[in-house]
Amino acid sequence: MAINLTTEQFEATIGTGVSLVDFWADWCGPCKMLGPVIEELAAKYEGKVKVCKVNVDNEEDLAIRFGVMTIPTVILFKDGEELDKRIGVHPMEEFETLLRKVL
Repeated sequence: MAINLTTEQFEATIGTGVSLVDFWADWCGPCKMLGPVIEELAAKYEGKVKVCKVNVDNEEDLAIRFGVMTIPTVILFKDGEELDKRIGVHPMEEFETLLRKVL
């Protein structure tokens, strides 16, 4: 299951290892389409990748900090450093290709 992050938990969670963070909102149709892909990635990569979700309505400061202008936006981090970003709905295979580059 994906980890729901708040601003307070963000640094401690993504600071080490590989993290895939989905910036989303409840009202966003494309976000709802991407949701099952994010959950499947969380299950498949459990113990290897921290798959997280940030609700931009609740955590606006994080969205601003990472330049999230459109949702869904998924950002790949390694040891707290942003490595890659995908905007919009993408297939699971695309995220898996991203993850293979850093695992």
